[in-house]
Amino acid sequence: MIENNELAMNMESRLSFEEFRKEVLHDYRLACESREVSLLARKEVLTGKAKFGIFGDGKEVAQIAMSKYFQPGDFRSGYYRDQTIAFASGVCTPEQFFSQLYADPDLEHDPFSAGRQMNSHFATPNLDENGNWLDLTQIKNMAADMAPTASQMPRAVGLAYASKMFRQVADLQQFSNLSNHGNEVCFATIGDASTSEGHFWETMNAAGVLQVPLAVFVWDDGYGISVPRKYQTTKGSISAALEGFRKTEDSNGFDIYNVKGWDYAGMCEVFEAGIRKVRETHTPALFHVEEMTQPQGHSTSGSHERYKSKERLAWEREYDCNLKMRQWLLENALVDEETLLKVEAEAKVTAQQARKAAWEKFITPIKQKVQAFIALGKAVAAIPEINSELVNHLLQELSANREPQRRDILKAAATILFKHKRWLHLPALQELQQYYDQQIQLEKENYNTYLHATGVNSALNVAVVPAAYEEEAHMINGYEVLNKYFDQLFVNNPRVFAFGEDVGKIGDVNQGFAGLQQKHGKLRISDTGIRELTIMGQGIGMAMRGLRPIAEIQYLDYLLYGLQPLSDDVASLQYRTRGIQHCPIIVRTRGHRLEGVWHSGSPMGMIINSLRGMHVCVPRNMVQAAGMYNTLLTANEPAIVIESLNGYRLKEKLPTNLSEFTVPLGVAEVLHEGTDITLVSYGSMLRIIEEAMGTLQEIGISCELIDVQTLLPFDIHESIIASLKKTNRILFIDEDVPGGASAYMFQQVMEVQGGYRWLDVAPRTLTAQAHRPAYGSDGDYFSKPNTEDIVKIVMEMMEE
Repeated sequence: MIENNELAMNMESRLSFEEFRKEVLHDYRLACESREVSLLARKEVLTGKAKFGIFGDGKEVAQIAMSKYFQPGDFRSGYYRDQTIAFASGVCTPEQFFSQLYADPDLEHDPFSAGRQMNSHFATPNLDENGNWLDLTQIKNMAADMAPTASQMPRAVGLAYASKMFRQVADLQQFSNLSNHGNEVCFATIGDASTSEGHFWETMNAAGVLQVPLAVFVWDDGYGISVPRKYQTTKGSISAALEGFRKTEDSNGFDIYNVKGWDYAGMCEVFEAGIRKVRETHTPALFHVEEMTQPQGHSTSGSHERYKSKERLAWEREYDCNLKMRQWLLENALVDEETLLKVEAEAKVTAQQARKAAWEKFITPIKQKVQAFIALGKAVAAIPEINSELVNHLLQELSANREPQRRDILKAAATILFKHKRWLHLPALQELQQYYDQQIQLEKENYNTYLHATGVNSALNVAVVPAAYEEEAHMINGYEVLNKYFDQLFVNNPRVFAFGEDVGKIGDVNQGFAGLQQKHGKLRISDTGIRELTIMGQGIGMAMRGLRPIAEIQYLDYLLYGLQPLSDDVASLQYRTRGIQHCPIIVRTRGHRLEGVWHSGSPMGMIINSLRGMHVCVPRNMVQAAGMYNTLLTANEPAIVIESLNGYRLKEKLPTNLSEFTVPLGVAEVLHEGTDITLVSYGSMLRIIEEAMGTLQEIGISCELIDVQTLLPFDIHESIIASLKKTNRILFIDEDVPGGASAYMFQQVMEVQGGYRWLDVAPRTLTAQAHRPAYGSDGDYFSKPNTEDIVKIVMEMMEE
């Protein structure tokens, strides 16, 4: 019996060893394939087939070790050198990598961005076209990558924080497609030099306070482009600099691990134990992966030989992670030299085949377009009246181009059409014109679509439900309207969370959430530190995981602290993933008139120009705000709602269908009809205008007042044009600086809607001064448009 047991154990041991041997050989094969992809991809850039490239060479072994513990349901918020993670996780193939490098606009070829992002910018779908969240627990999820350094960090807080909510909020257990009891880890990766960014520090502090399952991997190759680590980081080590953040038995914080980027076995051992603890206990961790190399330098735009010493270059060759893993395999008799040579040769073939297949898929449809254009061009050249020398030269030039691009075809076609405008009635030129128009439209689909969601995910497709009122509607303060609204919202929708500075215990500075934390719990409505950047990140990550966060910026002036992730991440997300990834965050803030430089913000021009891709809602009162929240929560798009600071204590009627009524976005509303002049504005300015209209009416001037309600989108039904056709005079009024939102509205009406055709006098804008508003009532009066300003300019326009 003993002998049989020993025999069974020996057989099991041999089987286990064989499985282990196969696994490590597979990992080495993967490391070799990724390296060969990097080497080939750099050549593709240098020969002109691709535009630019940053690759993951030198990081292969560490990323393979990390990927062993990256499970379905987990999220990666990463760094543009993470190609090996994508290969190891099965998210990306080498062929897809090359397709992205070539900027192939076919989503079948580049399933992450359809050619809209450079290489190693990965994304996985999270919503389907019917508005249903996918089963994220079955996907190794990739939050769409960005190039701005450290920009992946703020949202990592939210991706991890969502796991905490799914684990601790009982009402979320029903959403089993979104989380497996909060067991998901967010893997954030970052280059060592980027840890100097404030984004990194704010993220680490927030994670340490919140205690969320965030695993941060710092790839440390000693340089930030050409700048060595000693000029980047205190103590020359990010883990040493962060030592005070280390978690102890009686404190929060995070665990810190140090590993060598060439030590395959050591990394596997540390990562396995470390990630298990993160997953089970929700204790965040920092993995400082040191002694990494960068064999080809920072990118294809330069050579690292210019700034690295001979000694450093020699060390990098010796400690190349692939070479060290190769040595480890041989030293431990896991494989023989012949097998390794075969694996390495096969890796070269795999990379070459992937490159070739991707290039053929990219170039073949373009060459087909070239042939179609040449056929049309030859027919044009045969016309006696045509400049055949010009046409034939363009055709020959295009035929000789071995690597044509779509723009080359369209530029040639446009040149022929422009030069022969007087002959466009001829059939051959008409065919060319038709071809040109069709191709332009097709390329618009390739390159100019999906800034916003479509179908049921779009806020513009939400059904309009008017507000209903009792015959003797109860009048209450604006903040009470919001308070009642949010109370009902949190009862009806368990996926909604609200957080921000002073939102929880005191119910926000204007009492919209007063008493609601006590009723709905500290997890549903919570306070945060003063950290606007990661408040936005917290909301972004939660929204990408199927929750509906309302992330608060206390005052609009403070939005600048959180603007970068909203602009680079949220606003561009739909576009840069060609519609496969969604982030329906709602940013709640307040602004416009109050008193003082830092609490009177109306930087609408800055917002609408940096947040294209988000909806920008500017409700005039709190009932309107509630209706906009209903609209947004019915759809799956991001938005910012800017409530009027001086409107919280103004009386409003309370709708009876507070939770159901919707305010359509992009629909301007005529508040007062008139015949002499159209006044266009939004938010708090409307009350100043109404006061001025009383004076104007007394002197016989009839004003039509229009509230645009949202700046993005803007007046989609062209209500302003309808008014202008009647009055033939228009004045745009807002509190932004000159050339801000007023110039935007002016351009939309005059240029886009063609309003100039209906003018009897020159259109005007009335704005705040170029400086910040001064403190006090007099400061407000002389800094922003006042009643007398409006009366004066309207009278001037009427006298023209």
